[in-house]
Amino acid sequence: MSIGNSPEDNRPSDEDVRPSIGHALQQARIGAGLTVEEVSAATRVRIPIVHGIEDDDFSRCGGDVYARGHIRTFARAVGLDPEPLIAQFDAEHGGRPSPTPAAPLFEAERIRPERGRPNWTAAMVAAIVAVVGFAGFTLVSGDGDGKETQVAEGTAPEGKPSPTPTPVKPADPKPVPSDSAIAAVPKDKVTVRLSVVDDKSWIQAKSHNGKLLFDGTLQKGDSKTFQDDERVDLILGNAGAIELFVNGKKIQDDFEPGGVERLTYTKGDPEAG
Repeated sequence: MSIGNSPEDNRPSDEDVRPSIGHALQQARIGAGLTVEEVSAATRVRIPIVHGIEDDDFSRCGGDVYARGHIRTFARAVGLDPEPLIAQFDAEHGGRPSPTPAAPLFEAERIRPERGRPNWTAAMVAAIVAVVGFAGFTLVSGDGDGKETQVAEGTAPEGKPSPTPTPVKPADPKPVPSDSAIAAVPKDKVTVRLSVVDDKSWIQAKSHNGKLLFDGTLQKGDSKTFQDDERVDLILGNAGAIELFVNGKKIQDDFEPGGVERLTYTKGDPEAG
């Protein structure tokens, strides 16, 4: 009788035979009959990054958040379910990052302390008290025959008229600024303004004729404004980190942190169509 491990003990586990993320995406791309250039054009992910992902090199993605977004769009472009690949990436890179709730990012913009306004009631009361006091002083200083009586020391000398109090003129109210300076935008153009309020985001913007307006990464606190006569096309990486105004109106869509959004805006109300 032989003593040793059974053949079943030497069988490879599912993790040993599971292909890497890059290999799975590459095989799916080849199976779909797509080239790297075609995947890049469909996903708007640059060609060097596509090559890096297929080689399981995610260093060019700019961080785990962007890598997850690129894997998701790559998988959809080649017909794969992205969720198993995202789970595999999280398991191999320390777990999924905690998403930042979108609502508090906009709360600071919505809730603004109201500027102090002039207290008209107090000003009117002060003016009335001054007028009544002056009238009472005038009545007390004269006798019943209409002759002026001896006034106490410190009053105006005889023969000189008593000084007339200067009427209290209320201060002009200060103009209350509008909620957002971007509200004053031209109606005959498309105006898009975006700000990065958390982390960082990769942005690409094009005009209606395909002209590249911007392509790069914005850090937290950076803002960009784009205008065109007809249309502005956007691609937003890590869209959940972006606050977006279109034609003077704030866009309330809850974009997913780490997600990639492709958006198009034209003139007029951005929610009308």
